[in-house]
Amino acid sequence: MSTIPTYPWRLAPEGLATFRQLRARGLRPGGQDVAAQLERPRRRRGPLVAYLYRIDRALPVRPMTEAKRAALARANAARRVCPECRRDAGYRIPPSLGMCTPCAHPDTSTAA
Repeated sequence: MSTIPTYPWRLAPEGLATFRQLRARGLRPGGQDVAAQLERPRRRRGPLVAYLYRIDRALPVRPMTEAKRAALARANAARRVCPECRRDAGYRIPPSLGMCTPCAHPDTSTAA
């Protein structure tokens, strides 16, 4: 098993980028293996790790098709429907609650 090069936070060499940095440039890793990693130490937990990819091997992001756009819209709409009252909440239902705010906290609803 080989180890990948590890660099301190913010000291990565030129030509390498994180997934988010690639995406900001309109690129994707394109199936390439991780080239290196960054480590940022933390006080009470293990270090944060960010994987780096070679920019010269990155491929352009695939364009959004109408079918993908429609599927994404349906998925986002489903996350807005409360499973308890079946109404569109008007916002994405928080996974921590699992239902819209009025259903999760019925005592705080303003039904004066």
